[in-house]
Amino acid sequence: MALKFQGSLAPRVTTAVIGTGKVAPAETEGGGTAVCDGPRDRFKAVWIIFFLLGLGTLLPWSFFITAEEYFKSRLAQRHVSSNASGQPGLQGNASEVGEHHPADSSLERNFNSVLTLCSMLPMLIFTCLNSVLHRRISERVRMLGSLVAILIFFVLTTVLVHVHALSHQPSTFFAIIMVTAFLINSFVAVLQGSIFGLVGLLPLNYAVPVMSGQGMAGIFAAVAMIFSLLQGNDHSHSAFGYFITACVTIFITIIAYLAMSQLVQGNKQPDGEGPELELDAKPEPKIMEPDSVLSILKQIWMPALCVCLTFTITLGVYPAITADVVSTSATPGSRWEILFIPISCFLLFNLLDWAGRSFAGLPRIGSLWLLLLLVCARAAFVPLFMMCNVHPRGAAALPVLFPHDAVFIVLILLFAFSNGYLATLAMCYGPKKVSGHNAETAGAIMAFFLSLGLSLGASISFLFRSLV
Repeated sequence: MALKFQGSLAPRVTTAVIGTGKVAPAETEGGGTAVCDGPRDRFKAVWIIFFLLGLGTLLPWSFFITAEEYFKSRLAQRHVSSNASGQPGLQGNASEVGEHHPADSSLERNFNSVLTLCSMLPMLIFTCLNSVLHRRISERVRMLGSLVAILIFFVLTTVLVHVHALSHQPSTFFAIIMVTAFLINSFVAVLQGSIFGLVGLLPLNYAVPVMSGQGMAGIFAAVAMIFSLLQGNDHSHSAFGYFITACVTIFITIIAYLAMSQLVQGNKQPDGEGPELELDAKPEPKIMEPDSVLSILKQIWMPALCVCLTFTITLGVYPAITADVVSTSATPGSRWEILFIPISCFLLFNLLDWAGRSFAGLPRIGSLWLLLLLVCARAAFVPLFMMCNVHPRGAAALPVLFPHDAVFIVLILLFAFSNGYLATLAMCYGPKKVSGHNAETAGAIMAFFLSLGLSLGASISFLFRSLV
């Protein structure tokens, strides 16, 4: 069944061939250009599927970073040496049980920054690669293949929870986690670039469910972790159920994508490359090749810069600094001390980030210059978070001017909402500044600049953390 478009947001578009990056234009009967507004979407099925696809793109990062306590607990485990009888010593002095090696403390301290870098660097590399691949490999192969690969790596991560042979090899465990994060996010980059390329062919409002789904991924991960902690089990049991939840969610996303393939199944191209999204047009339109990447970039440089700067600022402090804030109102060993970071840092951030992404679908900022100004103003959050009660702190660190939990929570709320709102607006505006046959390429370029911002933020987080 083909999806029909009838409105006025994407001029000069008649038939979008998914997987080819080509659009066939045609004039309307009145001599103007054919335009589109949105698919005939019964029960919001396509909207929901795009939401699930957005969820799938950010779910791996969200689950990995929210599970920091589990990962750090594995890195902090003592090395058990053999006692005089050759049996593992379970208790005793340092010679029997072993102290933390200096490297262990370094691994724990830098875990968030290294994980962020290993997650975001492949996002940048493979998003750039995807801008070339999307013209050579079909959308179905890229998206379905990426989702299956992500599921496989999550299954392996789940199995790793009960691989006790690594319990006393923190460096090996650290390396495996970082390699896994690198590989997963390589496929996430291809998936994300493909999704935004596809969204670029559709009306403006279809970027909103993707961005909203990405925001919901963080909420989902934070809630899953909080429930795991409330169960009172050890980290291994909690993490096993936590990662199983991620596996099931990715599997559901795969089913949703396959369902969307059926919803948009239209006339096949002669070369069999994939289904069409069929628009109101005259038969047998001429296929138009997209312009060069540089030509398209010149048209969308401002929204691309906005999305890049937004995520550079966000990843510069979240979670490298924000996850190390210590509550000053919690008593030692209390439930609030245990849940302070999962709730105030991860859950609240993702709730307000999702709210910002969703609010972007309502009346929005009309001036790109104003959008850029607001994006740059977010840089003020960096020193504000650095002056919260972050521990451990270095000798030359900034003073703690905002020790109270409430100040940190308010900052998180404003920081998260502005991130979701401004990033979504930038991602929506980018593909709509070009003609229809360039929309998919513009979407892929926007995804590249999103990943560039994430990578730059991950890199600069080492500097910001060293100043605290």
